[in-house]
Amino acid sequence: MELARRVTTITPSTTLAITAMANELLAEGHDVIGLAAGEPDFNTPEHIIEAAMTAVKNGETKYTPSGGLPALKQAIIEKLKKDQHLDYSLSNIIVTTGAKHALYLLFQACLNPGDEVIIPAPYWVSYPEQVKLAGGMPVIVDTCQENHFKVTVDQLQKALTDKTKAIIINSPSNPTGMIYTKEELRDIGDFCLENGLVIVSDEIYEKLVYEGTEYASIAQCSKAIKKQTVIINGVSKSHSMTGWRIGYAAGDEGLIKAMTNLASHSTSNPASASQHAAIAAYEGTQKPVEEMRLAFQDRLNYAYERLINIPGLTCVKPQGAFYLFANAKKAADMTGFNDVSSWLSALLSEEKVALVPGKGFGAKDYIRLSYATSLENLKEALDRINQFMEKHLS
Repeated sequence: MELARRVTTITPSTTLAITAMANELLAEGHDVIGLAAGEPDFNTPEHIIEAAMTAVKNGETKYTPSGGLPALKQAIIEKLKKDQHLDYSLSNIIVTTGAKHALYLLFQACLNPGDEVIIPAPYWVSYPEQVKLAGGMPVIVDTCQENHFKVTVDQLQKALTDKTKAIIINSPSNPTGMIYTKEELRDIGDFCLENGLVIVSDEIYEKLVYEGTEYASIAQCSKAIKKQTVIINGVSKSHSMTGWRIGYAAGDEGLIKAMTNLASHSTSNPASASQHAAIAAYEGTQKPVEEMRLAFQDRLNYAYERLINIPGLTCVKPQGAFYLFANAKKAADMTGFNDVSSWLSALLSEEKVALVPGKGFGAKDYIRLSYATSLENLKEALDRINQFMEKHLS
């Protein structure tokens, strides 16, 4: 059967091979430590689970409006008002089947064939693929570790063409954990205003910010910048609700209406029980969110200090999310491997530690280590990585 050209352009996930290898080793009974998880290891808070169960028992199991329950939209509006001091109306909000679906609908709704979207690298793996699926052209702009992986206006100016339609800003970032300052965001926002660009602001990790770092949304910079911005967020990371699949977009009324129309002909509505759970997440106690953040902060401080003392690995300490993004090129060179992907495969084979190669994030010399696991697992994994390096260096 001949496939549609749009799906043949999708780049296969670079993590599939190492994931398959890890699963094979697990099936053989090996003690594999996986540090690839892109989700909190905590269960969803109990009051959220109870709200979903109550909703189901009360018959809230039917279709909802395609754009989400009005009560959930209102909870999102209140959250944005409280946390970012931003004012939105119901017509500015769409609830989606996860934040990934919000991004997908956004690109489908605003891109025409050949439109370019500037994507700073390292980037989340799905950005380029979703742009391509919408007929757009991803324009990758490489950032550097020395600048904490943050794109500059000068770089954006060089990437700008008459086909540029949008730019993606992910802060805190997956995979780097870096956060843009309000001043940096204002400069980027002003650049986008001058050039009529849509600002896609992925804020899914906004609750996971550490060591007193100040977090800001680019939409806070000015009313004009807010008008050009589409905020993408959800409850997956903030409330440990990855499997519930509830995200949202906040932005221009016309764009949100188009996204809602698309959803009505694709997924219809997000799961009704999950929407009631998300209402409880936003309207209920935020104590579990803070407890989780503090646990991640402790893990970050431990894992970072251990990692930077392993030969051949360098890393800028992240300010948010739950990843360490380390340059492993020197480690691979020191131990005789041709590239970082080969080094990772050997690490998994010999020491049974699974990490994510940076190639899929547009940074082939890097590795991503998730600290969304217990301190015990982190200690054992880092012991094994250090042991791997010492063995190959001896």
